[in-house]
Amino acid sequence: MAGVAAVGLFVVACNAGGTGARDAGPARTDTVARATPSLGEPSSATAKRVNPVALLQGDPKVSDTVKRDLKPCVRDEYPVDTSYGKLTGGPANDVVVNVMTCGDAVGIGTYVYRENGDAYENVFAAEAPAVYAEIDRGDLVLTKPVYGKDDPMAYPSGEEVITYRWAGSRFTVRDQVHNDFSRAVGGDRDLEDSEPAMTAPSDN
Repeated sequence: MAGVAAVGLFVVACNAGGTGARDAGPARTDTVARATPSLGEPSSATAKRVNPVALLQGDPKVSDTVKRDLKPCVRDEYPVDTSYGKLTGGPANDVVVNVMTCGDAVGIGTYVYRENGDAYENVFAAEAPAVYAEIDRGDLVLTKPVYGKDDPMAYPSGEEVITYRWAGSRFTVRDQVHNDFSRAVGGDRDLEDSEPAMTAPSDN
């Protein structure tokens, strides 16, 4: 968990408003590791598969902290989720990679790669505790918890759900939702609050 806390949030995108992930300007077009050839001959409807670990390890925009924690959990199984879909309007599917911790599957980084010839470029990156991104009908939806001063990792005070849409050469904020979680459920309570008061039996 110490590795998770050490990772700060950064987002490579243009924020068109809102107060969520900070604005960092246009996405860079650094070309990173080349795609791993897919197994067999894919049909036109089949997405080209990549080696997400190679992409991350060869990407200068991925922090040293994430790269250091990117190790197999069991044998050669890495804590990485990979999604393929249309996000940037290119001819090929884009690749969304989420990196997690092995023990409790807490997100520590999420990245979007766009095909550029026979290689891929990083067009979005966010690193923060429990961050996670998904493709939803052509949009990139990023979820990240919001922690109060004394919140344990398992019980954040709320969450930000930010929807990004590709606009020309960068992601812009399309929508942003903030959810506050109830403090009455899910957290630890003092023993005196969780158990009914006991009274001494009557002598009568």
